[in-house]
Amino acid sequence: MATTKMNPEGAVKSRYSRAAAEQERALCCPVDYDPQYLSVIPDEILERDYGCGDPSKHLHAGETVLDLGSGGGKICYIASQVVGPEGRVIGVDMNDDMLSLARKYRQSVGDLLGYHNVEFRKGKIQDLALDQERLEAHLESHPVRTVEELAAVGLWQEKERRENPMIPTASIDVVVSNCVLNLVEPESKTQLFREMHRVLKKGGRVVISDIVSDEDMPEHLQADPDLWSGCISGAFREDLFLEAFEDAGFYGIEILARHERPWQIVEGIEFRALTVRAFKGKEGPCLERNQAVIYRGPWRSVTDDDGHTLFRGQRMAVCDKTFNIYRSEPYAADIETVEPYENVPLSQAAPFDCRKDAVRHARETKGLDYDVTETTDAPCCGPDGNCC
Repeated sequence: MATTKMNPEGAVKSRYSRAAAEQERALCCPVDYDPQYLSVIPDEILERDYGCGDPSKHLHAGETVLDLGSGGGKICYIASQVVGPEGRVIGVDMNDDMLSLARKYRQSVGDLLGYHNVEFRKGKIQDLALDQERLEAHLESHPVRTVEELAAVGLWQEKERRENPMIPTASIDVVVSNCVLNLVEPESKTQLFREMHRVLKKGGRVVISDIVSDEDMPEHLQADPDLWSGCISGAFREDLFLEAFEDAGFYGIEILARHERPWQIVEGIEFRALTVRAFKGKEGPCLERNQAVIYRGPWRSVTDDDGHTLFRGQRMAVCDKTFNIYRSEPYAADIETVEPYENVPLSQAAPFDCRKDAVRHARETKGLDYDVTETTDAPCCGPDGNCC
């Protein structure tokens, strides 16, 4: 007898519509949010929050934030307060009941804060260029009755993605998500990560909290609609979750939080919450400007996402792009950057071969003609004022 293929999107829509109307504790993973941000958020939203982490604690004032799978809007309303009146928050969700709940309090929460910087849009998080409400309005005025009309709708969608994207390319500072990526069907997950990368500005980042597994998921568990909508069947294997960011072009990928105890265990497979941060911005040419970096330790050596190996205490030659990446999060705390004594303008910089590792001789940074002698009787004082 033929079996019916499980529909992940349908299972998720049905369960989260019910969860928008009545709290479902099985979808919750205990999370401690900063209480200072909760007082303006209505209980109806707080009671219907289904997350596994708090990406909002990694946001900064003035940023434009995109929340994927925003649900009832709790993370959006917290983020609204963190980024402040100069910032902006956009929530994207596909569930009408959750969107209705989130939008219900948009005006009143903004009035309490004294500013309005939150909006909610209907869309699939793996297709952030297409506004589903615009699509629905188009279908109302252009009903599909023939194959030709169906093809015309397809062309309209492609034009919308290209000319009027719901989330434009390079428009977002931070993409956050709280226990939602695992709900996307397997065949769309690669596109999901590409979309996160597309919408971010250069130097932007993702902060994603999600449920991961410690083993591969058997097919019979993947076919269970309750386990799928319950954040189990679609969970990434922990190492493959990090690999998905790398494959999409992110760098500086790090685990910010990992629950030691499993949230659930099914047939010996452990499921736990993980929060990951990753950055966009390693694209571009490699140019030689006589810059060097020194890895402080504690490891003897480390290798970055582009294959550069840094040896502890050694002046390593890097291109201008890598040099500037290392000056920012998440590398700056472990890397000392060494500027050349004579600036090499970008317009005069030669190509740099990033395929090999090389130690930078001090004379390359100082210049071959550098012939300075300095002596002093003054004590050698550090930045903290302590002198030897």
